[in-house]
Amino acid sequence: MSHAHVDTSKPLEYQTQKDSMNILGFWIFLGAEIALFATLFGTYFVLTGRYADGPTPAELFEIKGVLIETFILLTSSFTCGIAIHEMRRGSKKGLMVWFILTLLLGLGFLYFEIEEFIHYVHEGATMQTSAYWSAFFTLLGTHGAHVSLGIGWMILILIQLARHGLNQTTARKAFIISLYWHFLDVIWIFILTGVYLAGMVM
Repeated sequence: MSHAHVDTSKPLEYQTQKDSMNILGFWIFLGAEIALFATLFGTYFVLTGRYADGPTPAELFEIKGVLIETFILLTSSFTCGIAIHEMRRGSKKGLMVWFILTLLLGLGFLYFEIEEFIHYVHEGATMQTSAYWSAFFTLLGTHGAHVSLGIGWMILILIQLARHGLNQTTARKAFIISLYWHFLDVIWIFILTGVYLAGMVM
């Protein structure tokens, strides 16, 4: 069995052709994810204003909670970026510490989002209330499910790092989860502006 050619002039996660192709494949996967969220956003915007007899977003949205969620998620994207910087420096410990911080922030984000959803349900806004709220919960629920998946994925990578150390394979996996995490952050910015801020002025 021949060893894959290793180009040490490149960052660790790009040093073999297999790893480079895997990263390229993940970019293509993100393209499909963009299409998914574009469809959900499209549905949401079409159904905006269809509140039936239910509450309107302007009645329920609170800027404080949304800003807390945004701050937590933006901070987690920053800590994720530092984790990859530490990886590039060859520091397994640094990568793991900053990934753990990213995880904790991700869990914090989910906690506040679930609290927010519970509040809406108490106020009479559920999937069944109206077309608008159905589209709202579908869009935000899909994003929240992706965040949950990202947390589980990151835990698995941390276990692999602890067992196998920092090598081309674990570096590639860490880099790919960082791309995924930044992608979720970008989607949230669209949610913040297109859903929350727009909803508050309707």
